[in-house]
Amino acid sequence: MNCPFCSHYETKVVDSRPTDEGQAIRRRRECITCKKRFTTYEKVEEIPIIIVKKDGTREAFNRNKVINGLIKACEKRPVSMQLIEKTVDHIERKLHNSMEKEIMSDQIGRLVMDDLKNIDDVAYVRFASVYRQFKDINTFMKELNKLLNEKKD
Repeated sequence: MNCPFCSHYETKVVDSRPTDEGQAIRRRRECITCKKRFTTYEKVEEIPIIIVKKDGTREAFNRNKVINGLIKACEKRPVSMQLIEKTVDHIERKLHNSMEKEIMSDQIGRLVMDDLKNIDDVAYVRFASVYRQFKDINTFMKELNKLLNEKKD
Protein backbone atom coordinates (compact mmCIF):
# COMPACT_ATOMS: atom_id res chain seq x y z
CA MET A 1 0.00 0.00 0.00
CA ASN A 2 1.51 3.33 -1.05
CA CYS A 3 1.55 6.16 1.50
CA PRO A 4 -0.90 8.93 0.44
CA PHE A 5 1.48 11.56 1.87
CA CYS A 6 4.93 10.65 0.52
CA SER A 7 4.02 7.83 -1.94
CA HIS A 8 6.50 5.44 -0.33
CA TYR A 9 5.48 1.84 -1.05
CA GLU A 10 6.24 0.39 2.37
CA THR A 11 3.70 0.76 5.18
CA LYS A 12 2.85 -1.29 8.22
CA VAL A 13 -0.50 -2.16 9.76
CA VAL A 14 -0.83 -0.65 13.24
CA ASP A 15 -4.41 -1.72 14.02
CA SER A 16 -7.14 -3.84 12.37
CA ARG A 17 -10.79 -4.16 13.31
CA PRO A 18 -14.00 -5.29 11.64
CA THR A 19 -16.57 -2.68 10.57
CA ASP A 20 -19.99 -2.70 8.90
CA GLU A 21 -21.13 -5.72 10.92
CA GLY A 22 -18.13 -7.77 9.80
CA GLN A 23 -18.51 -6.92 6.10
CA ALA A 24 -15.26 -4.91 5.98
CA ILE A 25 -11.97 -4.54 7.83
CA ARG A 26 -10.65 -1.13 8.86
CA ARG A 27 -6.87 -0.97 8.91
CA ARG A 28 -4.83 1.79 10.50
CA ARG A 29 -1.48 2.04 8.69
CA GLU A 30 1.77 3.89 9.26
CA CYS A 31 4.30 4.86 6.61
CA ILE A 32 7.77 3.48 7.28
CA THR A 33 9.40 6.61 5.78
CA CYS A 34 7.37 9.67 6.87
CA LYS A 35 5.70 8.04 9.94
CA LYS A 36 2.28 9.51 9.07
CA ARG A 37 -0.79 7.38 9.66
CA PHE A 38 -3.77 6.74 7.42
CA THR A 39 -6.77 4.43 7.26
CA THR A 40 -7.69 1.85 4.62
CA TYR A 41 -10.72 -0.40 4.28
CA GLU A 42 -10.76 -3.92 2.92
CA LYS A 43 -13.94 -5.64 1.79
CA VAL A 44 -14.99 -8.44 -0.49
CA GLU A 45 -15.46 -7.32 -4.06
CA GLU A 46 -18.91 -8.26 -5.22
CA ILE A 47 -19.40 -9.02 -8.88
CA PRO A 48 -22.50 -7.19 -10.09
CA ILE A 49 -25.37 -9.41 -11.15
CA ILE A 50 -26.82 -8.58 -14.55
CA ILE A 51 -30.49 -9.37 -15.11
CA VAL A 52 -31.59 -10.41 -18.60
CA LYS A 53 -35.21 -9.36 -19.06
CA LYS A 54 -37.80 -11.09 -21.26
CA ASP A 55 -37.19 -8.64 -24.12
CA GLY A 56 -33.43 -9.33 -24.00
CA THR A 57 -32.43 -6.04 -22.39
CA ARG A 58 -29.96 -6.16 -19.53
CA GLU A 59 -29.78 -4.19 -16.31
CA ALA A 60 -28.02 -4.44 -12.96
CA PHE A 61 -29.81 -6.35 -10.22
CA ASN A 62 -31.82 -3.97 -8.07
CA ARG A 63 -32.82 -5.42 -4.71
CA ASN A 64 -35.29 -2.55 -4.23
CA LYS A 65 -37.37 -3.87 -7.13
CA VAL A 66 -37.62 -7.24 -5.39
CA ILE A 67 -38.48 -5.57 -2.07
CA ASN A 68 -41.19 -3.47 -3.74
CA GLY A 69 -42.68 -6.55 -5.42
CA LEU A 70 -42.78 -8.38 -2.09
CA ILE A 71 -44.31 -5.37 -0.33
CA LYS A 72 -47.11 -5.27 -2.93
CA ALA A 73 -47.72 -9.01 -2.65
CA CYS A 74 -47.73 -8.88 1.17
CA GLU A 75 -49.87 -5.76 1.44
CA LYS A 76 -52.42 -6.09 4.29
CA ARG A 77 -50.92 -9.46 5.23
CA PRO A 78 -49.22 -10.38 8.53
CA VAL A 79 -45.73 -10.26 7.00
CA SER A 80 -43.18 -7.97 8.68
CA MET A 81 -40.77 -5.74 6.81
CA GLN A 82 -37.98 -7.60 8.59
CA LEU A 83 -39.16 -10.88 7.04
CA ILE A 84 -39.38 -9.26 3.60
CA GLU A 85 -35.80 -7.97 3.90
CA LYS A 86 -34.61 -11.36 5.17
CA THR A 87 -36.28 -12.99 2.16
CA VAL A 88 -34.58 -10.59 -0.26
CA ASP A 89 -31.23 -11.24 1.48
CA HIS A 90 -31.82 -14.99 0.95
CA ILE A 91 -32.65 -14.49 -2.74
CA GLU A 92 -29.68 -12.19 -3.30
CA ARG A 93 -27.35 -14.67 -1.58
CA LYS A 94 -28.64 -17.46 -3.86
CA LEU A 95 -28.00 -15.30 -6.91
CA HIS A 96 -24.43 -14.50 -5.81
CA ASN A 97 -23.77 -18.15 -4.89
CA SER A 98 -24.88 -19.28 -8.34
CA MET A 99 -21.69 -17.65 -9.69
CA GLU A 100 -23.63 -16.69 -12.83
CA LYS A 101 -22.83 -13.25 -14.23
CA GLU A 102 -26.14 -13.00 -16.06
CA ILE A 103 -29.43 -14.27 -14.70
CA MET A 104 -32.78 -14.42 -16.44
CA SER A 105 -35.46 -12.30 -14.77
CA ASP A 106 -37.87 -15.25 -14.60
CA GLN A 107 -35.34 -17.07 -12.39
CA ILE A 108 -35.66 -14.30 -9.82
CA GLY A 109 -39.45 -14.59 -10.03
CA ARG A 110 -39.23 -18.32 -9.32
CA LEU A 111 -36.95 -17.71 -6.32
CA VAL A 112 -39.39 -15.13 -4.95
CA MET A 113 -42.32 -17.51 -5.43
CA ASP A 114 -40.46 -20.38 -3.73
CA ASP A 115 -39.84 -18.23 -0.66
CA LEU A 116 -43.34 -16.67 -0.64
CA LYS A 117 -44.92 -20.11 -0.71
CA ASN A 118 -43.44 -20.74 2.75
CA ILE A 119 -44.31 -17.28 4.10
CA ASP A 120 -47.90 -16.50 3.14
CA ASP A 121 -50.31 -18.27 0.76
CA VAL A 122 -52.22 -15.13 -0.20
CA ALA A 123 -49.02 -13.19 -0.94
CA TYR A 124 -47.82 -16.16 -2.99
CA VAL A 125 -50.99 -16.20 -5.11
CA ARG A 126 -50.88 -12.42 -5.55
CA PHE A 127 -47.26 -12.54 -6.72
CA ALA A 128 -47.91 -15.59 -8.93
CA SER A 129 -50.85 -13.88 -10.64
CA VAL A 130 -48.61 -11.01 -11.75
CA TYR A 131 -45.48 -13.10 -12.38
CA ARG A 132 -47.22 -15.81 -14.38
CA GLN A 133 -49.59 -13.33 -16.04
CA PHE A 134 -52.72 -15.40 -15.54
CA LYS A 135 -54.85 -15.00 -18.66
CA ASP A 136 -58.12 -16.24 -17.20
CA ILE A 137 -59.80 -17.68 -14.11
CA ASN A 138 -58.97 -21.28 -15.11
CA THR A 139 -55.23 -20.61 -15.01
CA PHE A 140 -55.71 -18.93 -11.65
CA MET A 141 -57.70 -21.91 -10.31
CA LYS A 142 -55.05 -24.38 -11.51
CA GLU A 143 -52.43 -22.50 -9.48
CA LEU A 144 -54.70 -22.43 -6.43
CA ASN A 145 -55.43 -26.15 -6.72
CA LYS A 146 -51.72 -26.88 -7.08
CA LEU A 147 -51.04 -24.89 -3.93
CA LEU A 148 -53.82 -26.66 -2.04
CA ASN A 149 -52.55 -30.09 -3.09
CA GLU A 150 -49.01 -29.20 -1.96
CA LYS A 151 -50.37 -28.11 1.44
CA LYS A 152 -52.19 -31.46 1.85
CA ASP A 153 -48.97 -33.45 1.32
